[in-house]
Amino acid sequence: MAISFVCPTCGNPRAMLGDCPFCESQEVPSANTDTAIVNLEIGGPTREEALDTLTHHIRAAADVQIRALIVIHGYGSSGQGGGIRHTVREALENNFFSDRVDEYYHGEDLVHRSELYQTLIKRRPTLKQHLKQLKEGNAGMTLLIMRH
Repeated sequence: MAISFVCPTCGNPRAMLGDCPFCESQEVPSANTDTAIVNLEIGGPTREEALDTLTHHIRAAADVQIRALIVIHGYGSSGQGGGIRHTVREALENNFFSDRVDEYYHGEDLVHRSELYQTLIKRRPTLKQHLKQLKEGNAGMTLLIMRH
């Protein structure tokens, strides 16, 4: 996850999860943005490990008032979608995160000129820069709109 959080104790940049590397504070960090990115592919985790990581990030995102979470799960090399992608989407479809996630959108549905994309950007203009950076219409990601 990109560092877009600040330690409330020392003011240094830090990650959303874990202790501050500068002062070791365990206080919940302040967010510099309303959108965060989590990459579930880092370290080549199993499906279960990736789902556990996502669960931790969703809980932390809710704690620091993140309103949108972009989940990078990859598409997989099979050409049919990877295991992590299927596991994340299955969890969402089965309401595994319904207590914290209000809506979710598959990356391939967020094509620049689509009606869905335009409606979403009107509601959440700050998403445009993130989706552009990650390539709109990317099947290797899922956008989560957090419940507040």
